[in-house]
Amino acid sequence: MSQRKEEGGAILRRRTKHDDDDLPDEIVLDILAKLPVKYLLRFRCVCKPWYSSIANPSFISTHHLNHSYVIHIPRNIPIPFFPGSSHSSDQVCTLACDRTFETISEFRVPFTFQSGFSHFVGSCNGMLCFTSSRSWSNVVYLWNPFIRKFKRLPNSQLFIMSLGIGFDSQNNDFKVVGIPRTFAKPKPPPEVEVYSLSSDSWKRVELGISWRPNVVSHKFNCVLRFPFVCGHLHWMIEMIEEGGGQEKHDTSTILSFDVNSEKFKELPLPDDEGSCITKCVTSFKGKLALIKFGNGTQPHITQCSIWVMREYSVIDSWNKLCVLSIENLTDLIGFTKDGLLIRKSSRPVSTNSELESKDKFVLIDLETLHEKEISTHAKYGFDEATYMESLALLDGTNVISY
Repeated sequence: MSQRKEEGGAILRRRTKHDDDDLPDEIVLDILAKLPVKYLLRFRCVCKPWYSSIANPSFISTHHLNHSYVIHIPRNIPIPFFPGSSHSSDQVCTLACDRTFETISEFRVPFTFQSGFSHFVGSCNGMLCFTSSRSWSNVVYLWNPFIRKFKRLPNSQLFIMSLGIGFDSQNNDFKVVGIPRTFAKPKPPPEVEVYSLSSDSWKRVELGISWRPNVVSHKFNCVLRFPFVCGHLHWMIEMIEEGGGQEKHDTSTILSFDVNSEKFKELPLPDDEGSCITKCVTSFKGKLALIKFGNGTQPHITQCSIWVMREYSVIDSWNKLCVLSIENLTDLIGFTKDGLLIRKSSRPVSTNSELESKDKFVLIDLETLHEKEISTHAKYGFDEATYMESLALLDGTNVISY
């Protein structure tokens, strides 16, 4: 034990001209990059060079690659609004191992929403984004739980319907993109609002793509959080189009937003004949993915076709990964590194002479199709995302440390 302390002391000791036996700086930084955030926050105080190195964007990016987990947050059913009431402080985030789902730590949401429970927008490079569960609220928070700081964003000027969070790698900047609610049904939103953490402000960005003239109505599919893949945020738009006569048909497209250039483009879906009840865009192992839902051959069976875009933006690279037949599917939660996480209804069981039905959460391995039940205390389902410890700082106004 004493030998280990001496070795640790040698690494932590400030280098001088006479310390010829000390480790080279690049090896020290490589060791630091493998340490948890809580230790790095302390080590910033060792000396100014260490503080500068740990705060360097390049070091932060390297640290991201070494620490990946799963974070899940229970969904709550908002209760009617009462003046002076706040409920989001009751929500607890759970950090878990990305393979076993075993709990590593828990931390309470440190801010509250007067209009109801918080809604989890997403996770990107260790930064969490939340908004109110009430659709008329434009309150948005960014939160880095590992440095124990959160920030309320300035209010958006548009009536935001849905949000996504991404990271601008060219400018080392987090961005939140807001899609506004549109009341003119045939038209898409003519512009969106983009928040930049570096400038701490919103700006409007034109959609910049032509719209089909025969579209009667459209809506954004919000089954899952909007995925951030290859520097792009993605939304699925479901449309009703008129044909040559009076007939109408459904069509869909993926709207892609380049967080670096702040430009939009459309990505077509894969060609796949067959019935489909609904579909959603998501991500799996860092690639854009699509899940299509259809009726199975037996009652209570849902058929899920899972597609993955092997090469981003190359339409011909859409590949059907597998087709699952899932019994008693009640909710789709999302992908982890190991498979698809869902909620299934179970048969009622007798509890204190009463029948009680309790849903179960199941992780499906897409290679073996093996189902593994996940333990959680969530009553109404939960939101899940890949998460990594992060040194990403929150500075400027409306930043609170706790």
